[in-house]
Amino acid sequence: MKKTGKSRRLQEAASIGGDLMLAPMVALMRLPLMALEAGSNEPWGTETARAVNEKTAAMAEGAFAAQMSFLRSASRFWPEIFAGRTPSLFNGVAAEKSISAALKPASLAVKANFRRLSNKA
Repeated sequence: MKKTGKSRRLQEAASIGGDLMLAPMVALMRLPLMALEAGSNEPWGTETARAVNEKTAAMAEGAFAAQMSFLRSASRFWPEIFAGRTPSLFNGVAAEKSISAALKPASLAVKANFRRLSNKA
């Protein structure tokens, strides 16, 4: 059976939500590493710098992805009108896609960090 656009969006949102549910666990797994780094003479430890860099990169990637998603939706405005459909900019689909695009980089980073930190334990 072929998946509809709505079921694909729901599945992707559930996947992103599931990955982001790991964020508190990742924070707890990082705390001991960052506590060890706090006792060193270095101003920024490896794990601390990695955490800051990953969050900054995920935020920038998410903002860019959200803007590109809205741009794609805006470029389909007139074709949707001429096809007799409600434009995605008006029915909420554009916002839904944009939010998913914005959260995807953070979701992937959390999932990767969970795997990496789980292997250290």
